[in-house]
Amino acid sequence: MGKIPKAVITAAGRKQRSLALQSLVDRDAGSKSALRILLEEALDAGVEEVALVVCPGDQDAYRAAAGPLASHLMFIEQREALGYGHALLSAREWVGPSPFLHMVGDHLYVSHESTRCARQLVRIAASESCSVSAVQATRERLLPYYGTVGGRRVPGAAALYQIDEVVEKPSPTEAERKLIVPGLRVGHYLCFFGMHVLTPGIFEILQDQLRTLEAGSSIALSPALAVLARKERYLAAELNGSRYDIGEKYGLWIAQLALGMSGRDREELLSRIVEMVASRG
Repeated sequence: MGKIPKAVITAAGRKQRSLALQSLVDRDAGSKSALRILLEEALDAGVEEVALVVCPGDQDAYRAAAGPLASHLMFIEQREALGYGHALLSAREWVGPSPFLHMVGDHLYVSHESTRCARQLVRIAASESCSVSAVQATRERLLPYYGTVGGRRVPGAAALYQIDEVVEKPSPTEAERKLIVPGLRVGHYLCFFGMHVLTPGIFEILQDQLRTLEAGSSIALSPALAVLARKERYLAAELNGSRYDIGEKYGLWIAQLALGMSGRDREELLSRIVEMVASRG
């Protein structure tokens, strides 16, 4: 797998479409939209073009939110609300025959090292020459919010796993039965990070789901990834970083705190937090 020149960010979900427009203070102390922070993440990984999947009519707001990075951005409309998997499928023609980076528009990523999360993932995918999904060890109580994988460690690679199972938002009972990964802490599972490098084979699987879609149903990505794991080599990688879902309760605030704590204003922020806690005794 060579260079990955394109990325797809999905932002058309009913509860998701305005989240990437939210403003935060980034690690460099600059005020930016969540979308611009995501674009910087993708471009740092070597991506040259980014497609944003949006609801019809949302382009102008997102173009403004991208600011000086708007020249790297193009828009793909999801004209029918048929789910997350369908949103990704909408980018099939634009992506073409090469692997691509995929991120979701309601997550932000904070690396625990100098290399950003997307660049870590792209390097792993290039080295392994296959689809790789970023994952994070996640407590059992959070399983209702994430797609989850089961598998086994790749020999000689402490943070890399061969994926055997993918289940969307499993119950604890289902996770215990299908998704235990040897070596993880008790009560933890490998849940999606919201960041993937995927081969174009995912589009054929999603297209098959669309052909058999029943009225009133939608296409999820996790079942398609489960099929991908049976068709080709597909790995999960624990990155040296953390994901923050800005769509969950207090999610935007927690993401802002994480950005601040990893940025150049860390000491000032810590001091203010201590003062706030102390004032409430």
